[in-house]
Amino acid sequence: MSNLLFSHSYYYQLDPKQWKNKTPFPPLGTLYAAALLRKNNYTVDLFDTNLLDSPKAILPILEEKKPKYLVIYDDGFNYLTKMCLTNMRQACFEMIQLGKKHHCTVIVSSSDSTDHYTEYIEKGADFIIQGEGELTLLELINSLESQQSIDIISGIAFKNNNEIQVNPKRSVLVQLDDLPLPAWDLVDIESYKTIWKQSGQEFTLNIATTRGCPYKCNWCAKPIYGNRYNSHSPEYIANHLDFLSKKFNVNRFWMCDDIFGLKPNWVQEFNIELQKRSLKIRYYIQSRVDLLLKEDTIDALASSGLEEVWVGAESASQKILDAMDKGTKVEEIYQATRLLKEKNIRVAFFLQFGYLGENQQDIQKTIAMVKELLPDNIGISVSYPLPGTKFYEKVKDDLQLKANWNDSDDLDMMFNGTYNSNYYRKLQRFVHEEYRKSQGFFNLKQVLKNPKQLSFSKLKSIAKLGYYIPSSFIDSLMLKRLENER
Repeated sequence: MSNLLFSHSYYYQLDPKQWKNKTPFPPLGTLYAAALLRKNNYTVDLFDTNLLDSPKAILPILEEKKPKYLVIYDDGFNYLTKMCLTNMRQACFEMIQLGKKHHCTVIVSSSDSTDHYTEYIEKGADFIIQGEGELTLLELINSLESQQSIDIISGIAFKNNNEIQVNPKRSVLVQLDDLPLPAWDLVDIESYKTIWKQSGQEFTLNIATTRGCPYKCNWCAKPIYGNRYNSHSPEYIANHLDFLSKKFNVNRFWMCDDIFGLKPNWVQEFNIELQKRSLKIRYYIQSRVDLLLKEDTIDALASSGLEEVWVGAESASQKILDAMDKGTKVEEIYQATRLLKEKNIRVAFFLQFGYLGENQQDIQKTIAMVKELLPDNIGISVSYPLPGTKFYEKVKDDLQLKANWNDSDDLDMMFNGTYNSNYYRKLQRFVHEEYRKSQGFFNLKQVLKNPKQLSFSKLKSIAKLGYYIPSSFIDSLMLKRLENER
């Protein structure tokens, strides 16, 4: 009999936008927790929901394994789990109920359950782990197995005599290297590779070098790893990469940290560790433009195999960046983008529209920046109120009708912003059209100047001008009309 059946509540197929990409990543946070419990002599299994489409798929596993504990432990490194998408919440509720029907003690660890523990307990969960979960889970299971009191265990919420008891939060783990490597053997990597083949992209695995983020962007929630920034050693990460490369024949990685390489000299030491092992990898990261400009950071990143960096540009309006408490300058976006391109590192922008106080001038500045800098990719969203943030507190009175998106392509304005949801949905489409149109014109100029630079991708980009020129014009007219709607 299995002692612990680990699972999580993110189903790519219930998020059409993400499933369409065909680039799923294994549940890294879940694998860390499973590895720690196994290291402490518990038998663990994994029911991986990522590639499935229904919580009911867990039924045969519950019947076969008959686990004593069902641990629904979300991957806190996957930023999509912080959004608390309604589809995933409902899936988790159903898994809780199925677990209880099969006589499991149900334990839930996720961003959403941390914020809304009462709802999860009401649905039948026995324990909610709040915040970073590995050590709390281990202590909880040890106490339950030895029938010791759980009243003093930090980081849990549970029902005690028909009332919900919330114990004090647990301090985050500082020495990350104390954790064993994630339990990768529990994942069917070949099934992930099969899906990735459909994307046309090289198979990529996810790892995390850090936990937490010390910056205070007032719309960004940190319910799991908090504002403390703790890092694995470069040696630990190099060993992890070496293991994955040899075990699964993979050499491309998504470093899923909120901020990669913040600790001084970490990137430089990481590069040295890779060279010691003659380990040649390629990877992409998230970072901040101000950090990328420090010392020789970009040089070290390029030398260690960085292919692409996603930066939180957010806006080209300094007024909006300051309102967000972003702590970056518009000129830093320009400078970092140009330096990255000089090193042949792809740069991509996260852009955010709809923040409080945004006006047409702010929007046009952002569009102009995209057209001038021509990043290699863009991701557009509207401001999303996450519980526990200053931004949420500012708009929470507007969230009566809807407080969560159904999926990550929802783009619904859940508060009273400058414009309505229809405007921002159309704006997202228009910005993409202007971006692709600018790329097409840039490639056309390059080819006219030097025909030898013609490639299939450039030819395709130029040919699409026939679509983007009229479509962006039509959408610009529609945006004008939508500006006056509320």
